[in-house]
Amino acid sequence: MKETLRVLMHMGSLQRLLPFWLLGVALMVWVPSLWILPALAWGGVMQFFVEYAMHRFLLHRAPPTDQSPFNALYRSHIGHHEFPNTPEFFTGDDHWYPVRFGLLSLALHVGVLGWIVGFQTALWFSTIAIFVGSVSAFAFYEFCHTLAHLKVPKGWFGTQITQSHLRHHFNDHDATFHVSFGMGWIDRVFGTGYNRETARDRFDAETILSMGMDPEDLRLVTARKAYGLPASPRPRKGSTQAQ
Repeated sequence: MKETLRVLMHMGSLQRLLPFWLLGVALMVWVPSLWILPALAWGGVMQFFVEYAMHRFLLHRAPPTDQSPFNALYRSHIGHHEFPNTPEFFTGDDHWYPVRFGLLSLALHVGVLGWIVGFQTALWFSTIAIFVGSVSAFAFYEFCHTLAHLKVPKGWFGTQITQSHLRHHFNDHDATFHVSFGMGWIDRVFGTGYNRETARDRFDAETILSMGMDPEDLRLVTARKAYGLPASPRPRKGSTQAQ
């Protein structure tokens, strides 16, 4: 737990979101309302769907052919798959992205809800939903993700997270896109839950770490060099057919 929290404290995205989270908490105290719990629930659930959608459709999109956008995707996610135990690659390098995404979401929420409940109420609700509910869910996601990859004592909670998430890395990278504990139902709803037989059929020991790409693809080799990584992914000890 201590090591996991230490890594989280150094994550640039969480550091930049912290002032907005504190602002939202202060707003809850300053302007209490029975709508606080619905706002927190909406923000949290929304974030869990965002977590799934971004992982599946943005981070696992078809690799760009041009090197520059490929490098950006590599730094955002492919590098994490190839070197899953490197904390520097647990997240992308654009630490302001969650703030920009949150502000855009805030504007959209206020723009829609304002015409229904009034813009002042809409701003209050949206600020708490996004910068307390969603940011808290995002921090929980980062906690689960970090715990899954660190070699630390896990207990029952950490073991469940680790077993689920590492299936995505080492058995079938086209399934199990959720990371946060308890959110496996989202994968089941969208048909990307883990299936042992399907994983066996899709498993390729040569390409599993590179998300299905040939590990000697020039784009991968160039990206590894650009980010100072080894020339090829570290082999996973005992890596065999999906279980």
